[in-house]
Amino acid sequence: MAERGTPVRPIILGGDIGAYATARTFHETYGVRSVVLAGVATWAVTGSVAVDHRVVTGLSDPDLLVAAVRDVAAEEPGTTHLVLGSADWLVDALVTHRDRLPGVVVPYAGPDAMAQVTDKGTFTSLCEQLGIPVPATVVLRAADGPAAAAGLTFPVVVKAASTTAYHAVDFVGKKKVDRADDVAELGQVLARIAAGGFGGDLLVQELVPGGDAEMAAVNLFFDADGVWRFAQFGRVLLEEHTPGALGNSVAQVTGVNAEAVEQARRLLEHVGWRGFANVDLKRDPRDGVYRFLEVNPRVGRSGYAVTASGHDISRMYVDAFVDGRPAEPLVSSAEHLFHVVPLPLVRRYVSRENSALVRRLARAGRATNPLMYRAERNPRRWANIAAAQLNQFRKFARYYPR
Repeated sequence: MAERGTPVRPIILGGDIGAYATARTFHETYGVRSVVLAGVATWAVTGSVAVDHRVVTGLSDPDLLVAAVRDVAAEEPGTTHLVLGSADWLVDALVTHRDRLPGVVVPYAGPDAMAQVTDKGTFTSLCEQLGIPVPATVVLRAADGPAAAAGLTFPVVVKAASTTAYHAVDFVGKKKVDRADDVAELGQVLARIAAGGFGGDLLVQELVPGGDAEMAAVNLFFDADGVWRFAQFGRVLLEEHTPGALGNSVAQVTGVNAEAVEQARRLLEHVGWRGFANVDLKRDPRDGVYRFLEVNPRVGRSGYAVTASGHDISRMYVDAFVDGRPAEPLVSSAEHLFHVVPLPLVRRYVSRENSALVRRLARAGRATNPLMYRAERNPRRWANIAAAQLNQFRKFARYYPR
């Protein structure tokens, strides 16, 4: 049953599944509709009982973004507004322009802390200083050419150090993450990125072997004073493999890994974190060690795994950043399956052992797809969800590596 005690009106920037999952959480707990601002209308948030969806063109312009948030807050001046970004570049804009949003709760760390962990090059150096395992890495510019990565063992992956900076460029063949199996292929990747106009730092990183099931994440939450309140480990079963969404988790099981949680907490405490964070890591099958890959400074779509497993994200935000209520730190041990694709598809692409795990959790009622919200009543929305779920079979048939 929804709680009605605290008046809070969420404003969520971006119209992806993560934005919807966050809006659903606030609707379930507080009975409020989140105002979702996105550059285009998207099926993920359109027609939802939990969302007041508004198309605002030009959100990449900070002035327009600030104006849009302030306009929403001005509609209900007696209500507390809490603003969240569903993409790294949107979070970066909110942090940078926080002072221009008086009266709006912006539950994120400061610019210095944000820069230390969201720039992948700085993040890698910080992990090394703290004794946290990371893959062997070289930071370079595309124009430097493959010789600058001498000493690394192939295959390698190539990705922008700053997700925000990379978001600002668009070119044919752009991928979230590139792979190169030898020096010649690395040269081709760097040349394509340079020709596309991206001149920022790139990470060339030795590929940690293993498939989707070696991936994992740690979700953490810190209050407004930087005190950690919650942490949870999640083991990935299946990821997306389309070029633009490579690495996004589509099926994940929450569980326990004390060492990974402790390392992630120590990292974020060191920089003075605030709010939510999602830390990506990958287990190296050669030594069994989880190597840290990056920090996402927000609630992504897999963040709903926290809520689904019994730990309400919306209540965390309201208690910590709106009401200022104290809370005892908690490391979750709950086992729950989070998924955004149909379970038959998950079972098709995972190992026999993980397929049995999926079946067991589903039969026990411990499997949740955030899109399947029973409060939704719009037939067109359900038709769009059904079409999107069916389309996942086509996408995996085309892009999943064999």
